[in-house]
Amino acid sequence: MLLFLTYLIATVVTGASAVVCARTLFPSPPVRARANSTAMPAPAAGPLAYADSQAASGQTGVATLLGGEDAFAARLVLANAAVSSIDAQYYIWRGDLTGYLLLDALQSAANRGVRVRLLLDDNGTTGLDPELAALNAHPNIEVRLYNPFNLRRLKPLSYAFDFFRLNRRMHNKSFTVDGLATIMGGRNVGDEYFGADQNAIFVDCDVLAMGAIVPEVAADFDKYWAAPSVHPASYILAQGRGIDPVSAGLASYSDDPRLSDYRNLAIHSDIASALVNGDFGLEWTNAVLVSDDPIKGEGAVPREDLLAVRLMKAVGKIEKKFDGISPYLVPGSAGVKAFSRLRAQGVKVRFLTNSLEATDVLAVHAGYTKRRMQMLRAGVGLYELYAKIGTQIPKNKIGPFGSSGSSLHAKTFAVDGERIFIGSFNFDPRSTTLNTEMGLLIKSKAMASGLHDAFDNGLAGIAWQVQKRGRKPVWIDPETGVSTHSEPGTGLVKRIAIALIGRLPVEWLL
Repeated sequence: MLLFLTYLIATVVTGASAVVCARTLFPSPPVRARANSTAMPAPAAGPLAYADSQAASGQTGVATLLGGEDAFAARLVLANAAVSSIDAQYYIWRGDLTGYLLLDALQSAANRGVRVRLLLDDNGTTGLDPELAALNAHPNIEVRLYNPFNLRRLKPLSYAFDFFRLNRRMHNKSFTVDGLATIMGGRNVGDEYFGADQNAIFVDCDVLAMGAIVPEVAADFDKYWAAPSVHPASYILAQGRGIDPVSAGLASYSDDPRLSDYRNLAIHSDIASALVNGDFGLEWTNAVLVSDDPIKGEGAVPREDLLAVRLMKAVGKIEKKFDGISPYLVPGSAGVKAFSRLRAQGVKVRFLTNSLEATDVLAVHAGYTKRRMQMLRAGVGLYELYAKIGTQIPKNKIGPFGSSGSSLHAKTFAVDGERIFIGSFNFDPRSTTLNTEMGLLIKSKAMASGLHDAFDNGLAGIAWQVQKRGRKPVWIDPETGVSTHSEPGTGLVKRIAIALIGRLPVEWLL
């Protein structure tokens, strides 16, 4: 026993010493003096200014962007139409085809005099240091990084000695152009989010908004831009030399037929035509921006100021229906109690999340599995997305989920056929307490009813319905009635992994 304690103490001391040395050699980036720019006034001329002139006074115009190609086209069209400013804020920006096309669009906008501010979470910028450094060197572009990693190569190793800072990430997503139009929702920037990656396609949802809400989104961006957790890229990234890495990255796709296809979306898409006509077909209504304070990245937000708490206050009393979509559904004991209270009050509660075979994060599914039977016992309706959605499914059965995909990524919910939330927030502990999040709560009977109707129709063709039979769940195909007691996509290794993770005290991390 004495020998064991000696080894234990020696191990702890050695580990602690290693952490101290690593933090000394690779310290967290200091907060330095800097000039913090703010949103530019909306221009009086330009394509978006004309479209905005049709706006209903004091209201917000909204339109959902469901398909990946439409969502990409909307960003590209808006970037090409910019005449004064682009403010983009994202959790992930991939160095792939669509990522390079949008970086090229930002660079082209800057070349014609548009001011570009690009705010990225450093966790999602892997491999893009040369591109971001080159963009930041442009006189009309500034790049800033949220909670940057201590190491630029082998970035994940930084977690070993700076875990509690790096565990907090900026999950927000917004793309605001000329202070007149913004795109918000669940999509990051990358091929899998825009339907360009056949091997990994996310089913997602964004909203295009104009009118009263846009200045609020712009002010929220300014707040993040000046936050202590956000650092100018010039302090973090080494300045590259020679060939333009953005152009070189895009040139690497010159033989890829997708390049012309996605470039042409800016010309032939419906949103391109809408811009020319100055009419995006928006629904004019009331919308509320709900966004975390960026100091959440330092763990300094009182519970009552968290987005999750303020969002539920904004939603108000739920009387009849709550239908939610969350790819990462980890309610924890508090969430199960909240759903149970709603059911006890007679509210119908239903969720769509990823099945085991569709999820891209096994640990999160383990956290969901841990609470699944508790939710079923409480009377919560649960649906789990198939790994593949057949393109032959009629669109009227698919509802707001698109026509093809392999993994759910949309984050939205509808309440009482009156209100709908579209944003970045998952129903999990990470979104609630660790990551910063944002989204729009929109008053819209049409949008809310569309989501309710999809659930009322059983999500036929896209998801298993999970029910409680005895002490175990059963998975039912709502269209055929075929059922199975074995979780789809489960093999022995996955079952063991889920069982082990479910027993670990890691739910707060998921």
